[in-house]
Formats: sequence, structure tokens, C-alpha cells
Amino acid sequence: MKVARFVTARRLLLLGLLLLAIAAALAVFPSNEYIFLPDRAHPVGPLVTVPHPRTPKHGGVYFVDVVVRKATWLERLFGGLHEGADLYPASAVNPPGTNDQERQAIDAQDMQRSQQVAAAVALRALGRKVTIRQTGVLVDAVGDGEPAVGRLLPDDVITAVDGKRVTSPTGVFAAMKKLHPGDFVRFTVHRSKRTLSLRIRTTADPQDRKRAIVGILIEPAVDIHLPIPVSIDAGNVGGPSAGLAFALEVMEKLGRNVVHGHKVAATGEIFPDGSVGAIGGIKQKTIGAHEAGVDAFLVPVAGDNAKDARKYAHGLRIVPVENFRQALRALATLPPTA
Repeated sequence: MKVARFVTARRLLLLGLLLLAIAAALAVFPSNEYIFLPDRAHPVGPLVTVPHPRTPKHGGVYFVDVVVRKATWLERLFGGLHEGADLYPASAVNPPGTNDQERQAIDAQDMQRSQQVAAAVALRALGRKVTIRQTGVLVDAVGDGEPAVGRLLPDDVITAVDGKRVTSPTGVFAAMKKLHPGDFVRFTVHRSKRTLSLRIRTTADPQDRKRAIVGILIEPAVDIHLPIPVSIDAGNVGGPSAGLAFALEVMEKLGRNVVHGHKVAATGEIFPDGSVGAIGGIKQKTIGAHEAGVDAFLVPVAGDNAKDARKYAHGLRIVPVENFRQALRALATLPPTA
């Protein structure tokens, strides 16, 4: 009788409202982890503007991206709420020493650079003269736990080392070769519209204890001049992984039959020499390409991207490529469309 008096309709209602409030809070408040979600592949055609464009009657080029945001507590506790979703800690999403805002700014710069390089690669493949001049050394990545963390950021452009002008990675390596582990080195860098002077203490290379390093990956920073105006507007999509798709669409718009009537999705960072680099989120991007009903999905060979894409293809034709010319050859040999 005491239990019956305790479990009343009013108390059950209050308990239900409390559980509902907890569930609502879990579904709204962000956790400290990130969720990667598939996004249906998008046509590139509407994003690219060139003089006197050609529009194919059939087929087209598609780019793929990944929805990245803070996971709610409900999503963190029950990871299977979304098909194709993956959860990652902040350390796997934001470059070392950066926050969400800085990572988004880096992604925006990567996207802008990928558009310029894509246009240059496409125009060169068409036989047009493109001027590419090295202007410094681009910081591609900073190693976790390395001395450069919190000092140098991805997309910083190094213009001098200890006061000596550098215009190529070779120049940086030559300057660093003069140092011993534990020495300080001063980098002059361009970041956004600022010029910074950063003093960093070196450490020993784990592979060569006599070699001084700060823990960064670098590549040439280039200034590109195109013979014709090319505009690519990807909105708020960031990162460099749409470079291959952009290059293919620029060629298509300028009169080259690239897709041969197919609907083709493509992903991969493209470099000035036409090589195609690895990208992240290949699982979600493959799912997004499949959902768009494309005929083929071009993916980088690098970084096991092609191997991983096949795991989630579900019948979608996966075409591994190492460079832009190989991508063009692969598209020219696809089976005729029905």
C-alpha cells in the first residue's frame, strides 16, 4: 500500500517530464567531440565561371564534402543515430595549437588556394600559358607535440629563416641544417594580412638526433597568374579536397569533353604539378557520391583513399588516380552511358 501511494500519476508525470528534459538537453547541447556526416555530392557546374562557357548536354562533374560539427551529447552517447557518421576528438579535427575559428579560417584559405591551383592545372592541360612563381614556403601541417605547435599554423607562409630570405623548401632545409637541437630559430611569416617574427626552440629529429627540427611539413607557396579570368564560388565549403573536381569542371567549361556524358564525382587535393593528394573523410564522401547516383567516383591513390572508398562503394565504380592527366585518361575510357 505504501508503494502504491508513492507511485502516483503526478509523480510519474514529473518523472516523465524530467526524463524528457534530459533527453532534450542531450539532443541540443554540444559535447567535446566532433561528428562527421555524409553530404550528397553537389554539381560543380554552377560554381565555375569562365569566358564563353560550354555546358554539357549530359552528365557533369560533382564534388563531395563532409558535414563537420560538434556532436551533441545524444550523438556522442549513441553514435549510430546517423548512417555513415563517425565521431572524432577535437585533436583529430583541429590542427595542433588551433581552435575551431582558426581551423575554419585555414579551411577557407585551403579552398581558395585549391581553386587557383585547379584553374592553373586545367589551363595548362589545355595548352594555355600559366605563370606560377614561388613566393615563399607554405606550412602544410604542424606535428602534434612539436615545438612549432601554437607558434606556426597551417597556411603560414615562411619568407625568411633567421633573417635570410627563402623562396623554396630547399632554402628552409639549408637554413635549418646550420642549427643544432636546442638552438633557437626565427621565422618570418605572412599570416593573413600580417607579417610575424616567431622565435622557436628546435628539438632533435627522432630519426637523426643531430638534426634540428621544429616539427612542420612544408611545400612551395606560389603566386599564380592565369591568362583568362576563372571564378569558382564554393560558398562556405572549406578545405582543399575539391581541387580535382574543380580542375575537371574548368576544362569542361572551356570546351573539352571531359565527362563524356557521365555523371562523375571527384575528390582529391590538386597540386601545381597536377599530382593528386590524399584527403580526409573518404567514408562520408563515398557515401555522398553514391547517394547522388553518379556513374563513377575519382579518388586519390595516396593515403589508402582508394582502398577505403571501395569499402563503402556499394556498387559505385571507384577510379583511383595519381594525377590530373591520369584522371582525364580514366574518364575517356569509361564504358558508354546507356
